[in-house]
Amino acid sequence: MAASQKLYVALFHLLLLSLFPLKAKSSARTQAEALLQWKSTLSFSPPPLSSWSRSNLNNLCKWTAVSCSSTSRTVSQINLRSLNITGTLAHFNFTPFTGLTRLDIQNNNVNGTIPSAIGSLSKLTHLDLSVNLFEGSIPVEISQLTELQYLSLYNNNLNGIIPFQLANLPKVRHLDLGANYLENPDWSNFSMPSLEYLSFFLNELTAEFPHFITNCRNLTFLDLSLNKFTGQIPELVFTNLGKLEALNLYNNSFQGPLSSNISKLSNLKNISLQYNLLSGQIPKSIGSISGLQIVELFSNSFQGNIPSSIGHLKHLEKLDLRMNALNSTIPPELGLCTNLTYLALADNQLSGELPLSLSNLSKIADMGLSENSLSGEISPTLLSNWTELISLQVQNNLFSGNIPPEIGKLTMLQYLFLYNNTFSGSIPPEIGNLKELLSLDLSGNQLSGPLPPALWNLTNLQILNLFSNNITGKIPPEVGNLTMLQILDLNTNQLHGELPQTISNITSLTSINLFGNNLSGSIPSDFGKYMPSLAYASFSNNSFSGELPPELCRGLSLQQFTVNENSFTGSLPTCLRNCSELTRVRLEENRFTGNITDAFGVLPNLVFVALSDNQFIGEISPDWGECKNLTNIEMDGNRISGEIPAELGKLPQLRVLSLGSNELTGRIPAELGNLSKLFMLNLSNNQLTGEVPQSLTSLKGLESFDLSDNKLTGNISKELGSYEKLSSLDLSHNNLAGEIPFELGNLNSLRYLLDLSSNSLSGAIPQNFAKLSRLETLNVSHNHLSGRIPDSLSSMVSLSSFDFSYNELTGPIPTGSVFKNASARSFVGNSGLCGEGEGLSQCPTTDSSKSSKDNKKVLIELAQTMRVTDKCDVYSFGVVALEVMMGRHPGDLLSSLSSMKPPLSSDPELFLKDVLDPRLEAPTGQVAEEVVFVVTVALACTQTKPEARPTMHFVAQELAARTQAYLAEPLNSITISKLRSFQK
Repeated sequence: MAASQKLYVALFHLLLLSLFPLKAKSSARTQAEALLQWKSTLSFSPPPLSSWSRSNLNNLCKWTAVSCSSTSRTVSQINLRSLNITGTLAHFNFTPFTGLTRLDIQNNNVNGTIPSAIGSLSKLTHLDLSVNLFEGSIPVEISQLTELQYLSLYNNNLNGIIPFQLANLPKVRHLDLGANYLENPDWSNFSMPSLEYLSFFLNELTAEFPHFITNCRNLTFLDLSLNKFTGQIPELVFTNLGKLEALNLYNNSFQGPLSSNISKLSNLKNISLQYNLLSGQIPKSIGSISGLQIVELFSNSFQGNIPSSIGHLKHLEKLDLRMNALNSTIPPELGLCTNLTYLALADNQLSGELPLSLSNLSKIADMGLSENSLSGEISPTLLSNWTELISLQVQNNLFSGNIPPEIGKLTMLQYLFLYNNTFSGSIPPEIGNLKELLSLDLSGNQLSGPLPPALWNLTNLQILNLFSNNITGKIPPEVGNLTMLQILDLNTNQLHGELPQTISNITSLTSINLFGNNLSGSIPSDFGKYMPSLAYASFSNNSFSGELPPELCRGLSLQQFTVNENSFTGSLPTCLRNCSELTRVRLEENRFTGNITDAFGVLPNLVFVALSDNQFIGEISPDWGECKNLTNIEMDGNRISGEIPAELGKLPQLRVLSLGSNELTGRIPAELGNLSKLFMLNLSNNQLTGEVPQSLTSLKGLESFDLSDNKLTGNISKELGSYEKLSSLDLSHNNLAGEIPFELGNLNSLRYLLDLSSNSLSGAIPQNFAKLSRLETLNVSHNHLSGRIPDSLSSMVSLSSFDFSYNELTGPIPTGSVFKNASARSFVGNSGLCGEGEGLSQCPTTDSSKSSKDNKKVLIELAQTMRVTDKCDVYSFGVVALEVMMGRHPGDLLSSLSSMKPPLSSDPELFLKDVLDPRLEAPTGQVAEEVVFVVTVALACTQTKPEARPTMHFVAQELAARTQAYLAEPLNSITISKLRSFQK
């Protein structure tokens, strides 16, 4: 029995020994088959993986991207970096790869989720899945990779909460989760003391600075930038992280001062805190971090001085302090930073002159000092030593003096921006030495003299801005040498002469602005023909003549085209019809002719078109109604005929419609009432007929309304009084009839003009025109108006011009200061007017006391002789009583009272004194009391609602009883509205 047991044991060991090599061979084969299986699922397998084949199954360790262990001959590393693989890891079998220490698939197109099975790679020390398209959350199973030292998931589409279980990876030194969509975990569960490199760059992280980081004392690189962190930067960052070499916290909302303990980060080389809310002063201690190479603090709220201690930073290469509130001079010590290649101090409140010590910055390549209050001249010494400069930007300062000729020594310069200073003198010819220059902007200075011939040697130039100076002379033919030029802006100078033919050679031109000069002659006929990208062209405010180039817009790229205020003639280029990119066209104040009916097509992007003051003929095309973005149509001052197309009412953005001074006929389309954003409507001086459409009263935003000089008929709608923003209304020189609506007095915003002259209007001038307190010009002349000019108009304190001439007005003119020294022309043609005005007769005077008593006696007798029944005509009695008191029929007063709404606090009141007979002296004492009483009774008798009126019996009793109205206030302050409150 014992012998047989020994035999079984021996056979078992023999079997095991025979299986060992088979197992090893089988494991490598299993790995190879797993890789082949995964390769077969890829959407794209790059050529380098051709060695991964079944025919090469036994040579796994020689496959591309595969490394094997020298002992086990199984896979230890897979490095598929940058092979352009497309697919997922869903079908990757991780199980056979028990000895894998490195997996790198960086920079491919692998998508889908990260499989949780990746947690089975227990010996993995390096995992790099960065720069792919992974999505979903980070699998918790990654925390099982306890040997991991390097983990990068950078630049994927991962989302969700960062698993706190990552803290279970005690050996991780490099952790990069940047450029994903990850969210905050509970940071209190985090502890990763071995970290040397940590990046959460560009995620969705919020709240305050993660506290666990302050205990990562081995950190040399920290990047939390482009998140939404808030609060202050903890003091422990500066006191605990002494090994930090790079601190990137930019594009967050960190606030508060920058700690002076920053000096304890003695190994720091790069600090990037830009785009935060940091404030206070830049600590002087920053100058003790001797190894600093890059300092980026821009776009914060730092104020005070630029620390002179920065001069101690001998290794400093980049200093960016722009977009803060620094308000000192530039410290001379900056000149000690002789390794500086980039200096940006723009957009602060710096003042003073440039220190000459900056001439020591001989390595400087990029100098940005714009948007400050720096002054003085730029020293030639500075320019002589800055020969490495590629970009010099000092725009928007107060620099003065000449541009030094030493500018020509900056032969590497590509960008030179000196605009918006007060440089004077001529442009130095040495500027022609800057052969590498791409962009030159000297605009907004006081430069004078001609354009230097050397300027045209800058054949690499793409942008040339010299506008808003005092440059004289001509544009020479050599301008055609600048064949790379994209933007040419010489506007607002004193250039004269003709455009050279060679300007057409600049085929790369996208924008040309020559407006505001004294240029003359015609534009070269082939201009634009070879400029496929020309988008902006402005020749306005010159003396150009002739026809526009026929192929100006051949490239169909034109967006803005302005030639207004010249002497151009002829028809418009036919290519304009097809320029669908056009947004702005200004052709006004020229001598263009031709038919515009079909000159423009449907231009969906057009916002502004002005064709005014030319000699265009033809009709307004209905196609304009399809240009849905139009805000301005200005075609006044031409010879355009036909009717106004109703399609114009389809323009939802239209603000200005000006078609005046043409030969338009027919009716005003009611559809114009749909233009809800319109604030200016001018249809004047045409031959329009019919009534003013009621729909126009819905244009509540209208500010200027001019229908003058047409043949319009009908009445003025009372709805016109509902405009809330109208500042000018002109309906003059039409055939309008009827009375002036009382409601026009509600146009409180009227300021510049109310002109109803030269119509056939009748009736009285409304009393409540007095409410138009801002109105400067009033013209109601040449109508059939009657009655008197209301005294209340004296309260129109802004009125500077008025005309009541050629009506049928009577009575005295108002006596207020507005009407003093009025010209006789304002009242001529009204034989019944009297008063103090020039050319008017004096008004008769009467004993007001006797007259008032006689009037009351008449009223008493009238009341007593009438048959006293409830059917008595009490209203007629009230009318007669008011006529006796007013000296004229009270129709206008009653009409206004019947439509009067409860007064607003800002509305001017109608006073009793303004309605009494003006020919009589103002009553006083007892007579004044009797007048108040009679008018009170009369107003009660003329209430609009019959049930509100007293009976004649009551009236007769009141008058017979000689009841007096006690005056609690002076007659001059009693308003009609108070007297109307009388109850029967």
